[in-house]
Amino acid sequence: MSNRIGVYVCHCGTNIASMVDCKAVAEYAATLPGVALSRDYKYMCSDPGQTLIQQDIKEHKLDRIIVSACSPLLHEHTFRNATRQGGINEFFFQMVNIREHDAWVHTDRAKATEKAKDLIRAAVHRVPFHKPLEKKTVPIKPDVLIVGGGIAGIHAALTLANAGKKVYLVERDATIGGHMAKFDKTFPTLDCAACILTPKMSTVKTHPNITMWTYSDVTKVEGFVGNYKVTVRRNPRYIIEELCVGCSECVEACVFKEPKFPDEFNLGLGKRKPVFLPFPQATPLVAVIDPETCIQLKTGKCKKTCVEACGDRKAIDFSQKAEEKEIEVGTIILSTGFKIFDAKRIPYYGYGTYSNVFTALDIERLVNASGPTGGELVLRNGQKPKSVAIVHCVGSRDENTNKYCSRVCCMYSLKLAHLVKERTGAEVYNFYIDMRTPGKGFEEFYSKVSGEGVHMIRGKVADVFLENPADKSGRMIVQAEDTLLNIMRKVPVDMVVLGVGLEAQADANDVRRQFNISCSTEGWFLERHPKLAPVNTFTDGIFLAGCCQGPKDIPDTVAQAGAAAAEALALIDAGSVELEPNTAFVVEQECSGCKTCIPMCPYTAISRNEDKKIAVINEALCKGCGTCVAACPSGAIKQNLFEDDEIFEEINGVLAHV
Repeated sequence: MSNRIGVYVCHCGTNIASMVDCKAVAEYAATLPGVALSRDYKYMCSDPGQTLIQQDIKEHKLDRIIVSACSPLLHEHTFRNATRQGGINEFFFQMVNIREHDAWVHTDRAKATEKAKDLIRAAVHRVPFHKPLEKKTVPIKPDVLIVGGGIAGIHAALTLANAGKKVYLVERDATIGGHMAKFDKTFPTLDCAACILTPKMSTVKTHPNITMWTYSDVTKVEGFVGNYKVTVRRNPRYIIEELCVGCSECVEACVFKEPKFPDEFNLGLGKRKPVFLPFPQATPLVAVIDPETCIQLKTGKCKKTCVEACGDRKAIDFSQKAEEKEIEVGTIILSTGFKIFDAKRIPYYGYGTYSNVFTALDIERLVNASGPTGGELVLRNGQKPKSVAIVHCVGSRDENTNKYCSRVCCMYSLKLAHLVKERTGAEVYNFYIDMRTPGKGFEEFYSKVSGEGVHMIRGKVADVFLENPADKSGRMIVQAEDTLLNIMRKVPVDMVVLGVGLEAQADANDVRRQFNISCSTEGWFLERHPKLAPVNTFTDGIFLAGCCQGPKDIPDTVAQAGAAAAEALALIDAGSVELEPNTAFVVEQECSGCKTCIPMCPYTAISRNEDKKIAVINEALCKGCGTCVAACPSGAIKQNLFEDDEIFEEINGVLAHV
């Protein structure tokens, strides 16, 4: 029986019509064999456009539909729905992209119109070979895994837990809180960071729907959307969490009478003992014993005064081993955060060489009441600085490091300028390239800081050098071009603060492989679509929140965490998820069992049936990439929507006029 094909050519406003003669294309399509109806319409994706398809299917008894419009990524789902609502199988639809593939890449209207005709002719040849496929569904497990316990992970966990969902929050550090826990104030309101964060941290700890595992790592991820099996390694902290009350008596009793080792939470600006509490508001408030510095764990010859101090609680356990937990979850949210740019990569700023050159995060700890100096901002010699330079865009907007803007540096540099001025009364110089204050209340904050007597110098710092080369802890000269005054300035200062940018975590590539997602060229986790799906990934059921997806401030991080939680919640409450049928399948009688396809699959969707000695494809894991189809030496693997007949006929259609 011959097909009755309906062809629709979309103008897409002027996106397509400005370069393609849509009316002429529609008239040409009407002459092709099998085409029963051909129309052009200004906006096919609009409700009237979709209704037109539905009515035509019924009135003209159409059994195949072709829409020539924009990218399938945007509207293939829209037109499939319209086809289904018209009364025929939605996979009898074919979309032709004449916007990105044609109108937007051509400058010759006549040639663009001819190309559109070629593309539609190819679809007309192909669509009769489409089969009435059906989508399959898989159930969704209701539990959620959140990887990363910064403000993004905390907010997402609380949102889901308050909605009644079981949440596993996994954090690699000994406490949740992330970078925000290290801040003193937040811009532009100058709220106390701890006052905002620690109540949420405490709520996470006590929430009945949240299982919080700190000092833990995800080591293995298996399964597919709705049915992930995850292995979490709980690293030994040599303290039994359930028994420790955070009293610090073991810390006081340690054989090291004085702190001796660099304190990681304070970025090495202070010291700690082998047994320590990360910071006063740590959650959980449980001590940690560092196996690299603890005498007992290294040699077994310590007096173990910490054990005696712990007394009847018996919370210290030097025999503790790593423990593995297996959990099953339906959805996963990645909120693994960022790392700050290593300022040593720009040696002429003197970080790591000159004693009084600090990063912005160093200053956050120095001005914090729980920091190594109790909130006193002092130089290495203990004196307050009389002049301070703050250098913007260190490691951002730079061809030699990172081309992108880290978004937060201008604002936190202004915040630090205010805090430095407030705490020390020093002369403060802000060296900036451009002042970027795009958020709510940001421009007002800039005006406030400017009015406090902070010097704003527009110019990139070229060099930082010592006033007296023999004194590494002495005054420094900051050299920069002032582009507003058109002069070269050399400003003597006691302290230099580097406004370092944000970078993807060092292990971002390992993490993305583990969770089978993608990274951008800068190392940030890649979202499915920058506008329409900013928290989704290309792996169904895995979502992104916070700075692992790209630099952002706290409000944007919290907003994205809420969005990721909402996406996970929607998936869970749906109860099941539909799977696209464009999956690969094995023709059993043609499979030789050679295993070529198994290592080729990027989604680990292929296994081997040892009884039948053939390849088996898990439809729930298959994403229809076609790698196995191309690689199969015996041609035993086919793919729905991309079978040989469909592809060859499409090629014939393209070449038919040649």
